[in-house]
Order: sequence, then C-alpha cells, then structure tokens
Amino acid sequence: MNGKGIAVSAMLAAVLLFIISAYAPAMPEDMQPAPVRSDDLVPPVQGFYKGEAIYFIHTEASDAQVADMLTKMMGAKVLFVPRLAQVPESVLADVYVFTNGLRGNGPFGFQADIFDSAPGDEGYSPLRSVRVTSWKEGAPTRELRSVEEIKESESKGELILQPRGAVVNMPMLTWPEEQR
Repeated sequence: MNGKGIAVSAMLAAVLLFIISAYAPAMPEDMQPAPVRSDDLVPPVQGFYKGEAIYFIHTEASDAQVADMLTKMMGAKVLFVPRLAQVPESVLADVYVFTNGLRGNGPFGFQADIFDSAPGDEGYSPLRSVRVTSWKEGAPTRELRSVEEIKESESKGELILQPRGAVVNMPMLTWPEEQR
C-alpha cells in the first residue's frame, strides 16, 4: 500500500470511530460508581514463591469446607463453586498448604502457603490445586519458602505431600519484582 492509500485508510478508520462513538450509549452524567464497603473487599494474604514474599487473594473454592475455612480465616466470603473441581489438571497450578510446623498465617494456622508459579511463568494459573503438606513426626520443622525446599525436605523423608486436592482460585496481586 502506498502513502496515499495509508492516509485514506487512516482517515476512514478515524471517521468510522467517530460514527461509532457518536451512537454509543452514554453514561448518565449523574451516575456514580457502586459503593464498596470495606467488609466487601477481599484482603490480601502473604505467601511465598521461589523464596520471595508474594501477595494473593482467595475468591472461590471447589470444596464447601475449604470455602468455609478460607471465609473464616479471611473474614471475606470465599464462594463455593463446585464446578472448579472439573477443571482439567493441565490448567491447574499447585499451592502447598501446611497442616503443622511453624505457626503462621496459612489456613490451618501454620506457615504461609508456597506457590509453584507466578504470572509470566509458562505454568502459571490462578486456579490452584491444594497440596496438603505435613511435617512427619520428629522431623525438624522450619519455614520453607519454595517448591525446591519442599521437594528437598520430602526427599529427606521430612514431609508428607497429599495428592492434589480442592481447587481454589488464588490470583496473585504481587510477585517478585511485579504487581497487578
């Protein structure tokens, strides 16, 4: 296309955009955004990814008990969405949740959750399969901050990892060097 053709195309696109915008319904001038109460907001939770602190939220869970536990933990409603259990495993990422060990802000009252991926990673998904993680009796407990540390502790016989469980929608708000 020559310079004249590009100019004509650009002019036609501008005219079309003007016509479309002229007929688009306008927002009433007196319309205000819906009020949001502070108790409607989903509070962020700290977790870990590759040794670094991240922040995320819980919004929905495939299991009613998990949704109830997270609602009680956070004070904001986590919705029970049974269809999340039908999401194919290939679409899920993992989150490791501790049932014992060091006290912390995890859903069972122990250390923070550990994520296996973050936005930008090939395997990232906000839909997480919960991997219930427990320290074996007599194992030296400590704070873990990465999947690599979990795998190493498991290989030493210190941890028990349950198979993938409930699916929870846990979008990240901040992750190493990035944020929404």
